[in-house]
Amino acid sequence: MKTEESRTDLGSIRIHKDVIASIASLASLEVEGVKRIGGDLKANIYELLGRKEQKGITVEIDRNYEVRLNVPLIVKYGYNLTEIARSVQERIQQSLEKMTNLSIKEINVSVQRIEKE
Repeated sequence: MKTEESRTDLGSIRIHKDVIASIASLASLEVEGVKRIGGDLKANIYELLGRKEQKGITVEIDRNYEVRLNVPLIVKYGYNLTEIARSVQERIQQSLEKMTNLSIKEINVSVQRIEKE
């Protein structure tokens, strides 16, 4: 799996894509109205195996170390979907920039379903 890598005077620093997905997942779940991270069948199998941080978030890092994320969401019934998606984008961007200093190119949020509590 690809990682984001940078060099310092003391050596290299690598941030694995799973860590980026984990930060994005935790940041998303902080937004009121987000029930959980969605995903496809593969993501649901990972969840059953205990790899909850992986879920359905995909992370792509290009040659310029710019990051693109795809975040599938399950949203609670009664919330404004556009506002939730925008808040998730902002929260993920803030968290990743604060924790990793990565350059975020895109955060694509797809609302897959709504569910009642």
